[in-house]
Amino acid sequence: MQSRSQAISPAKLAICIIWNLCSSIAIVFSNKWIYTNYKFPNVTLTCIHFFMTYLGLKVCIFLKIFAPKKIPLQEMILLCLSFCGFVVFTNLSLQNNTVGTYQVAKVMTTPAILFIHSVFYGRKYSRKIMLTIVSELYLYINKLKQFDIKLFDKQFFNCSCDKLLKFIMNWNVN
Repeated sequence: MQSRSQAISPAKLAICIIWNLCSSIAIVFSNKWIYTNYKFPNVTLTCIHFFMTYLGLKVCIFLKIFAPKKIPLQEMILLCLSFCGFVVFTNLSLQNNTVGTYQVAKVMTTPAILFIHSVFYGRKYSRKIMLTIVSELYLYINKLKQFDIKLFDKQFFNCSCDKLLKFIMNWNVN
């Protein structure tokens, strides 16, 4: 097992990033295909995902990629429930929406977390971080607006997006 001070080689890092990207895309599209063609139940597919994640973690432990840590249940329960809810609701989103809408909903997680940190924990973020979030939102929302929105009035949607982006740019910046 590598210590934190040892750097991973650029080639190994690139392979890991490409593997992560390709496997994530494959999982999303295979899930959508299963939902569309077989009407597979959301909770069942989510349970299968959790079981496969468990097996993957056990393999990583066996290969000494990382070591497990003991943490008291009461310290982890809120995080565990949040993660489970996130996976269930994103799978539900994928089941009922296009892949593009699903991706935008997932991308909106980061701004939501920043908002929660700001409102409930008083955290402030740098202008650099906020500009990154706004540019990401702008790109995804415009792609959604161009390709996926069929049920909304586009003029209302444009106005809402502009107001949302302006709010985010002025909200809780260092």
